[in-house]
Formats: sequence, structure tokens, C-alpha cells
Amino acid sequence: MKRLLIALFVLAAVLAGAFFAIGGREGVILLAVRFMSPAVAANREVAWDEGPATPEGRGDRPNVIVILADDLGFNDVGFYGGGRVPTPNIDRLAREGVNFPAGYAGNATCAPSRAALMTGRYPTRFGFEFTPAPIGLARVIGHFDSTAPVKPVYHEEREAETPPFETMGLPVTEITIARLLRDAGYHTLHLGKWHLGETREFQPNAHGFDESLGFYSGASLFMDPKDPEAVNAYQDFDPIDRFLWAALPYGVRWNGGDMFRPKGHMTDYLTDEAVTAIGRNRNRPFFMYLAYNAPHTPLQATKADYDAVAGIADHTERTYAAMLLSLDRNVGRVLAALKQAGIDDRTLVVFTSDNGGAHYVGIDGLNKPYRGWKASFFEGGIRVPFFMRWPGHLPAGSTYGAPISHFDIFATAAGAAGVPVPADRPIDGVDLLPFLTGARGGRPHERLFWRSGPYEVVQAGDWKLQLTNLPPRDWLFDLKADPAERHDVAAANPEKVAELKAMLAAFRQEQVKPLWPALIEAPVPLDHPLNRPWAPDDAHIYWSN
Repeated sequence: MKRLLIALFVLAAVLAGAFFAIGGREGVILLAVRFMSPAVAANREVAWDEGPATPEGRGDRPNVIVILADDLGFNDVGFYGGGRVPTPNIDRLAREGVNFPAGYAGNATCAPSRAALMTGRYPTRFGFEFTPAPIGLARVIGHFDSTAPVKPVYHEEREAETPPFETMGLPVTEITIARLLRDAGYHTLHLGKWHLGETREFQPNAHGFDESLGFYSGASLFMDPKDPEAVNAYQDFDPIDRFLWAALPYGVRWNGGDMFRPKGHMTDYLTDEAVTAIGRNRNRPFFMYLAYNAPHTPLQATKADYDAVAGIADHTERTYAAMLLSLDRNVGRVLAALKQAGIDDRTLVVFTSDNGGAHYVGIDGLNKPYRGWKASFFEGGIRVPFFMRWPGHLPAGSTYGAPISHFDIFATAAGAAGVPVPADRPIDGVDLLPFLTGARGGRPHERLFWRSGPYEVVQAGDWKLQLTNLPPRDWLFDLKADPAERHDVAAANPEKVAELKAMLAAFRQEQVKPLWPALIEAPVPLDHPLNRPWAPDDAHIYWSN
């Protein structure tokens, strides 16, 4: 008996040692997700459908291409005076088209923002309030042991009502841009990130895309980390980054099939395929949704791009800059393909980012001059690069200063194609084309709203009210006088606060219950990235997801 007890004690000690050696609870979760990663087959060619040999019958219907970057900060683009590297091709969209300096994301995180863009509606109208995330990732973030004076709140009691991550999808009752245009005779193509559901009923092909090449989760490896041409930047201070390196495959799916390896860096590969698809569809109207995952973490660049920015000393910042270099080059390749196909002047190109730059990248100034980050409704989290270009139809080199949103892309694409928007549901987006050509005056929106759990925001005119919890606080900003949101004037303007709260209350009545609960409320510092030390009095918000 004594020997058995000693053996059990030794076994317990070994298991405890192994538990702590792999990182405790977090280590166990990361080890588990490594074993759960899907199998990835060898690369195979993609057979894009070949359109007609001549343009007969296409009429004057323009093509529509939406290029969506992932976590691209306002200050990452040279046109706005920032950028760690020149971005001449992205800037060209503004120089040859329309710049929207008050262009807003539909949400401050990936998936709800994409849901707004795809449907032309506030995602809270149909319950897509929180970004789909595996419970394992939520646990890693919710239990992350950091030195910050404020800690995440993890709602373990909500796990029972949380559906599997793969089934957290855009409801099939929603009408996407792809479905709207496909039903009007457009050929519809998706490339890149989806993040609107993984099971078959939520995949791109079920939401109106004729052809789809990409990945369904919220991120992807850009290269095999062991590829001799890959440069990797690991963010050990960030629980999300640690999870991504453990969980993500390097692979894509074609029309819902099994996963296979791309060729080369993901940004280059998606562009290679987009260029081919443009050539195949040059003689028929098409809608292309090109959703790059750059520069979202995990940070990976090719050695060639990394070497091209050798003047940047910090490894993380240099890798990030190399990814921006790649993104800009590939936007240029898409524009060149349109010219090569002879369809440049019959294509409306929209470029934007799903939200602002993320604090967990660990780089200062991604959203300068604005305050805040991704996962906050401060301007840094939701004011994004936003350009439209349509030669001969939109005034080249113009600026449109009124606030507009991602959900306006839906109605604008419909307007360009001559397709009416659905009349059986509220459409929050507005066709911007008449405003841009001068055919219509006024502002597209008198007010804009954002919500993630108890965190609610309304912007009406130049006034912006943010309601936060933990602790409860009303933040009021005059964006005309204080676009960087440095001076909270709520105490001095109680009547304006009450007026805006009434708008939020009315908006709240039109929204529905979230389709799944928020498992975590995570603190996000407003004025420094995640890898900088927290002070006890650092301004922050709590983000529900």
C-alpha cells in the first residue's frame, strides 16, 4: 500500500510538473488545438470558370471589386501621411478616385464588420454582435495572466449556451451583396478570409458566391513557419498570437472542399488567383470580394520583403512593414490586371479595412492621429482607410468628408449595377454614388451606431457618445473640436448626453438578441499597445466578445 501511495504521489508530481512545464491551463489548451488542426493536402490548381469569349450581352453593367484588408490601421497608409513603408498603389486608389477620411468600419472587430459590409445592415439587427471564436481561444484570453492592473472577465457560466465555433455564422436569411448581384446576372467570386461561419450552410457558396477560394476562420498562416523563405514574428506577450500559431493551418479551400496548401505567401497567392479570375471574367459583369488577411497576426513575411525594409530595426515592426509592402504591391497587381483585361474603366474598386490596427500587435501609432485600437469604438478602432475608384464615373482625386460606413458598400454596389436593394427589411446602407457625383446633397447619415454587449456608441453630427461598463461611464466627445477624443465633455453637457442616450435607446429597440453570448470581457488600453507597461490609471475600455 505504501509503495502504491508513493507511486501515485510520484505520478501526480510528474503530471503537475508537466502541466506547469507546458504553460498550465493555457499550455494544455494550446497543445490540444495543435492536435485538432485539420489535415492539409498538397497544392493543387484552381480551375476558375471561364466566362464568354466576347463581351456581347454584358451591357454597361460595371464590375465591382471590394478589396478588404485585415486590421489595417489608418496610419498604415501613406496617403494619410503615415505608413512605415510607401503605399503607392493603395494611395493611387485615392488619387484616381474618392477618399473618405470619415470612413467607418461596421464594427471594431473582424466578423461583425464583415457582416455589416456583406448585408448593408447593422449586424446587431440579426444577432451577429460578437466575433465568432472557439471556446479554447476565449479561455486562453479570459484566463491570461498578465501584469496589467485590470484583468479579463471570463463568463464560464455562458459556455453551455455557446454553440460550436463552426456554426457561428451569418444567418441564411440575410441577403449578401453576392446573392443580390448574382441574382441580377453577375458572376460572383470570393477570395481570402470569410469568418462568417464554417459549416456548409454558412460558407461563401451558400451566401451567393459562385466560386470561393480561401479560408473560413478568422485568421490563417501566411506561410509554413518552417519555410526557409518565411520570416516569423512571434508575440509572446499576446494570448491571441500564441493561440494562432498553435491552431492555424497553412491552407485554403476551393468551393467548400478539403483544405490544401497555397503557393508561396498567402497575400501573393490570393492575388495570383484574383488576377487569373479577372482574366477569366473580363467579358461578363462580375463581383469580386478579395479579403486579404494582411496585416493581421500571425506576422509573417517573405525574406525578400523583409530585406526590402532593412532600415527598420525592430523585428516585429520590420515584419509588419514587410507585410504592408506586400499588401500594397498586390493591390497594384489587381489594378494592373484590370488594365490588362481592358476593363479598368468599367470596374468600381472599393478598398478598406475591416477595423483599425490592433493593440496586440505591439506597435505604436498604427491608428495615428486617432485614439484607441481594434476592439474599441474610439476612432482608432473604427475609422479606417476607405477609397473608391471608378474611372470616368467618380471624380478623380476628390475627398468626401461626411461620415460613411462599411454597410454603404452594399447599396453603392447595387446602385452601380442598377439593382434595387431588398425592400423586405431595413437596409442601413446608402448608395453613395449620387452624393459623390453631386446629384444628391446633404449627408448620407445623420447618425451612426455601434454596439458590442453593454458597450454602445452613437455619433450624431459632430457629437459622439460612448457608454461603457466596468466601471459604468458616459464619454462625450466633440469630434469637430477634438477628433482624437482626448477631452471627455460629458459632465459639461448633460443635455446633449441625455439627447444621445435617447437615440441609443431607440436604436436598441430595433436590434435583436445576440446569436451567441460573449464569453469574455477583455480590457483594452486606449493609449499604448499591449506590450507596453500598464499604469494603474491608464484609460481603457472593456470589450465584450
